[in-house]
Amino acid sequence: MLMNSNEYLATIEQVKQEIKAAQYKAAVHVNTELIMLYHSIGCVINAHKSWGNKFIENLAQDIKLEFPQTTGYSVRNLKYMAKFAATYPDSEFVQQVVAQIPWGHNVVLLDKVSDADERNWYIEACRKNGWSRNVLVHQIESGLYQRQALAEKISNFENRLPSPQSELAVQTMKDPYIFDFIPFKEDMVERDIERALVQDVTRLLLELGTGFAFLGNQYHLNVGGDDFYIDLLFYNLNLRCYVVIELKTGEFKPEYAGQLNFYLSAVDGILKKEADNPSIGLLLCKSKNDLVAEYSLKDMSKPIGVSEYKITSTLPEELEQQLPSVEDLQKRIQK
Repeated sequence: MLMNSNEYLATIEQVKQEIKAAQYKAAVHVNTELIMLYHSIGCVINAHKSWGNKFIENLAQDIKLEFPQTTGYSVRNLKYMAKFAATYPDSEFVQQVVAQIPWGHNVVLLDKVSDADERNWYIEACRKNGWSRNVLVHQIESGLYQRQALAEKISNFENRLPSPQSELAVQTMKDPYIFDFIPFKEDMVERDIERALVQDVTRLLLELGTGFAFLGNQYHLNVGGDDFYIDLLFYNLNLRCYVVIELKTGEFKPEYAGQLNFYLSAVDGILKKEADNPSIGLLLCKSKNDLVAEYSLKDMSKPIGVSEYKITSTLPEELEQQLPSVEDLQKRIQK
């Protein structure tokens, strides 16, 4: 029957994709128009900034009278429009780059990121990954730009992978990885961390980055009748390859790289298909000596990266600043 034919199913899928693409384009177009309007209003406010805050208050009231059903023109938002226009004076740049993400995302960047290069990096990351505003806030507060864009990453990807996979693999790495969703314990071993990561695999995937699909923990491989177990196994859809992750609670040791090199050979021999790219390994250690790690990877045959990870037991800086210090508490108790 027609309904069961592969041709019909393929046609339906094509139509669905075209509808989704059109909806996305329409949403981007509407968002672009709104952002450009806000930028224009911000320019007007800045041109009359000598009139002071009273001008913005009156403007907000007059817009409310003229357009009572319209939202988004509060005093607070009008001030953001002015800051937005001052931050991005080039309207062409706003239209081509900044307007590709929602207004709420732009407000977050205005509040939390002062460096222009860092803001532009987050804008591109939002556009490419489709982050929600909450995810953007989380990535900024976890220092993703510093950990991914600026970090000196230790790997042999450039020498062991073809281009452009090598560049993509390097861009995917972070140093350190932040597992702040894991309950901290002083005596944690690898298996404790692994179990905690798997229990909250959604946040683990968010921290690893775009394109990761979780395949299993303690993933069993039989090599020549002997059993081996990989800590964490993923497939990355962007890199088109398997990604093997090994966790170590101590400092990096050269033998860890040799063990991971063996696992990658086994994965390539047993799991990898002809269409897949070479598998990639990532060693996550509590700490590392960078020079020791570099020498360890130098002559490894498989692509391996080494990064640190952190399990935070402290409160976020913003909360710490709001709470009284130990000295304050002692003074209050004495009083």
